This record gives sequence, C-alpha cells and structure tokens, in this order.
Amino acid sequence: MSDTAFDLLAPHVRSSSGRSLWLADENLLSAHIPANESVVAITNRFDLQQHLQKQGWKAFFSDYDLSIIDDESLDSVIYRISKEKPVVHHLINEAYRCLKPTGKLIIAGDKNEGIKTYFSKAKKMFGSGNCSKADKDTWLAFLEKTDLSTETRLDDKQYHQLRITASDDNYEYQSKPGVFGWDKIDKGSAYLIENLDSFLMTLPEPPKNVLDLGCGYGYLSLNLAPLDIPITATDNNAGALLACQRNFDRYPVNGRVIAADCADGITEGFDLIVCNPPFHAGFSVDGDLTDRFLKAAHNRLNERGIACFVTNLHIPIERKAATLFHQAECIMSNGNFKLVRLSHAV
Repeated sequence: MSDTAFDLLAPHVRSSSGRSLWLADENLLSAHIPANESVVAITNRFDLQQHLQKQGWKAFFSDYDLSIIDDESLDSVIYRISKEKPVVHHLINEAYRCLKPTGKLIIAGDKNEGIKTYFSKAKKMFGSGNCSKADKDTWLAFLEKTDLSTETRLDDKQYHQLRITASDDNYEYQSKPGVFGWDKIDKGSAYLIENLDSFLMTLPEPPKNVLDLGCGYGYLSLNLAPLDIPITATDNNAGALLACQRNFDRYPVNGRVIAADCADGITEGFDLIVCNPPFHAGFSVDGDLTDRFLKAAHNRLNERGIACFVTNLHIPIERKAATLFHQAECIMSNGNFKLVRLSHAV
C-alpha cells in the first residue's frame, strides 16, 4: 500500500548523508528502499525491522528507546509522524536531543493527523523551519536546530512509563502510549472473555496450552490465566510486548511473551488460540490483516483444538476462514461484535 506522506520522505532516506536516523512508524512492507549506510532505522514494529534488515538496513526494534544515541550526535532525523500524539511528541523531543546544532528534523504527514500543529510546536523548540504543502492533505516540513537554549519539551504523557490504565473485578492492567487501545479495555476482547465457556465446552478435552495472537497489553492472556495452562502471548508492537510482560510479572501467569509477526517463527501447536485481530496496518485499513491472522491460527492450531476469534460484525471472517478450517461458525453476536469458532476437526 502507498502512503503519500512517506513518499515525500523517501528521497531523503535514500540520499541522507552524515549521521542520520530514520524513525520508521508506518506500513512499508511493500517498499523496497536500497539501504543507506549513513542511516540507522529504529522502529517499534517487529515486522518492519525484519523487513528492513533483509534489505540490508541497520534496523533496530524497540519501543522508540533512543537512549542508544548520544546527545547532539546526529546530522538529521527523518520521521513520518505517527497516529498517536504522545508518540509524536516523544520523538520530536528525542530528535531535538539527538541532533547536532544546525541538525535537521524532516517530518511529513497529513493535515488531519495534525502535521501543521506538530510543525508549529516543533519550530518553537528548534528555532527555525519551513513547512510546504505537497497536495491538499499532505505536508512536508524541515526544522533546523538553531535554538540551543530551549528547555521546552512537548507533553509526551511520560511516554516510556508503564502505568495502570484500566481495571476490572479481576485485574489492574498496565499499559502506555503507543499501544493500540492502551488506556481502555477493548469491548470486543471483554465480550470474548465473558463468553469463553461457550467456546471451551466444545472442546473434546481441556486445553493443554493457549496462544494469544496479537496480545496487546495482555488482557486476553491475563483472563485465561485461571485455566492454569501455559500461555504464549505474541505481538508485533514493542510497547505492547513490554506492557504484556509487565502484566505477566505482576500476576501469576504461566506464560511467555514473544515478539513475532502473526506468530511467524513459532512452531509449537496449540489446543486453544484466542485472537482479536486488528484491521489497521500503518495508516490504512488493511483487510489482508484478518487473512494473515487466520492463516497463523490455521498453522498453529492442533487437530482437535479450537481458535476463538472476536471481530466487528462487518468483517466476513467466516467466509475468509472457510478455505482454512473445516468448521468456521459464528456462535453469538451482540450487535457490535461476533464470536467465531474455528476448528480443523470434522
């Protein structure tokens, strides 16, 4: 898929000289950009790091932890702004710290993502800059670090701080900005847990292990802990993995947290798989994501096991699953979400 804002930045990624940092926070899995030895890439997406490394890039996977970069050591930073304000503020703050005097921050984004506001705030911090309109929606901005005395930092909501963001009768959930749905309990996931027994009663015997596909901060996994079976939680987002591990550590969860793209690299089979699949990738709605989660469930589900999916009503998951599973049936819905049971068994 194409992203106009990143298309504006791509020439700078390719041609950047000196010591440069590319903050990669978008869906670029279809992009093929020749590696630039002057540029280091940092991304919070495991799949993007793997993709870039295969193309020869020096690419690092973290929750945008830029502590590996010294103060005033970079000539340029290139960044396609993220969806979430605290992430953008955190990375603008870090760019200012890492850039040399007269170093440049190059950013791009859409008007409805707040690019003009981000530019205005960053210009007050950096000292100078200019912003140009590429089309009716997309803007490209250059900021130069000429004000070396500023103590102003944009409010990043203490980006790296894990904190209790939601709770219910059973658990307090820790999360942070940068994790999808970080400050709430997802209603679809709660609906799945409320009706988990309706899934489990269809198993021929109690499950011996469980896979949480796209675990986020670990809501489903924590609520599966009373089953007292090994839990494997996997996600593509660095912040989600940190939050999930923290929640595992705070409660008696018999589990492990693994960075993986749709369970890629996991070879174990599972009796029970739970999944609330995302349908956004980068900055666009991506219908293929559901297909990829279904394929992962197909590959990792044991012959007599079941996969439990919760999705929005409009996603035709039963039709998508029909070629991968012997059984794909909606067991209930509530007007907003549906619960779909998948099985290999005849």
